Amino acid sequence: MNDFIMLNENRDFRRIYNRGKSFVSPALVVYYTKNRAGFCRLGITTSKKIGCAVKRNRAKRVIKEAFRKCVGNVNAGYDFVIVARTKTAYIKSTEAESVLLKLFEKAGILKNEADND
Repeated sequence: MNDFIMLNENRDFRRIYNRGKSFVSPALVVYYTKNRAGFCRLGITTSKKIGCAVKRNRAKRVIKEAFRKCVGNVNAGYDFVIVARTKTAYIKSTEAESVLLKLFEKAGILKNEADND
């Protein structure tokens, strides 16, 4: 179930960068903050350091698919901005999914096992 929508507004990105917390891995950087909505919102950022438009778009697709698989394990009510790094264009979505789960676990925003019942 896709319980997230995409962020498009610059002010939302700036709010998450300024007020949110961040966690870093070699493949991704995750910024997150709590929101008042009952669902998650996702923004993806790729820079020209990643490469040409083909590589940047692939990195976005990989991140979006990995997040789609992970969002069921995350507590509702968070805004995320995921920043692609150079390595992101060369990994598969399953690898990105495991990286995201590790970063979410480090952040302490994963659902407990008791909540999944």
